[in-house]
Amino acid sequence: MTTIASDLPGDSQEVSGWITLLLAASCGLIVANLYYAQPLVGPIAADLGLSPQLAGLIVTMTQIGYGAGLLLIVPLGDLVENRRLVIAVTGLGALALAGAALSSAPLPFLLASLLIGLGSVAVQILIPYAGHLAPHAVRGRVVGNVTTGLMLGIMLARPASSFIAAVSSWHVVYGISAAIMVALCLVLRRSLPVSEPRARLGYGKLLASMVHLARTTPVLRRRALYQAGLFGAFSLFWTTVPLVLAGPGFRFSQAGVALFALAGVAGAIAAPLAGRIADRGWTRPATAFAMLLTAGGFALTRFGELGSPLSLAAFVAAAIAIDFGVQANVVLGYRALFVLGAEQRSRLNGLYMTTFFLAGAAGSAIGGWAYVQGGWTLAASIGGALPLLALIYLATE
Repeated sequence: MTTIASDLPGDSQEVSGWITLLLAASCGLIVANLYYAQPLVGPIAADLGLSPQLAGLIVTMTQIGYGAGLLLIVPLGDLVENRRLVIAVTGLGALALAGAALSSAPLPFLLASLLIGLGSVAVQILIPYAGHLAPHAVRGRVVGNVTTGLMLGIMLARPASSFIAAVSSWHVVYGISAAIMVALCLVLRRSLPVSEPRARLGYGKLLASMVHLARTTPVLRRRALYQAGLFGAFSLFWTTVPLVLAGPGFRFSQAGVALFALAGVAGAIAAPLAGRIADRGWTRPATAFAMLLTAGGFALTRFGELGSPLSLAAFVAAAIAIDFGVQANVVLGYRALFVLGAEQRSRLNGLYMTTFFLAGAAGSAIGGWAYVQGGWTLAASIGGALPLLALIYLATE
């Protein structure tokens, strides 16, 4: 078994294509667990006897678990051997998924949802781990390739769960994912090299040090706030667009909404491109481009009358543009943070992710409110303004 030291990550050798592919696939399969429930909230709530007023808890509990894991588990990547930590957290996710599959009452399901979110933070241990493995000169490219798997998992999870539930039930969706997580643990245990962190802090001091990192690392604050603007817009778009598509203009069925979601998958090509651009030192202009592209995506949706072929084409183009911009910017942020030092890479990632994850949750809430208050016109105006605010902040750099 190969062992790497996280303070000298991979400077002597290239990362094999197989390991990069495995890390990318693992990220996609794990992060998908966060999104399977989103299109299935109605059927799950009906089967469990959960009232419509409380149905939102099905997604919210998973988000709470994920947010807690970002702050409490992800920083352990600087303290605990990475392969062992990933397998343990993924194993927890597998147990939680099995519990969800077997649930027939609200309380056990919601508890399982909380633990699914907690187990899904394994993906945010794997991304810094990829940074450990990669030589400095190609770190952006490797992280970008791995993050492509993350984006594919996010975008494919919703249509996949919709289609599986349509031919069987939501229980089967969780059962299949639990089996996949068990198999993934076995493959990761056999294939990943050991990565021994050099940090010697206790857990309490490790968490306390994150406050110091947030105060004393301007790059972290800037990259986190840049991505907060873009990810808030991304979440607003994907929360609100299904309402638009199912509304009186388009009248899409659930299957139609699922097919539309596949359009965003094209944006996944942004990750490896952004990684290569960052490796060449073009991070700042690429960041500005990502922000303008995201804002432009919302502007595109204003073309044509809702329900017309032109409007549908504009929404498809917008989905691709927004996903491309957001995905490119997150990889640019990873690259900027991962050169700051391997000994603090997991803590930096935890702070980075927590910041824009909270912005994403806020974007979802604002999107739903804006659509009720002023329709897609108001929602799109707010969504387009968020990346422009990030661009103004970038101009002060």
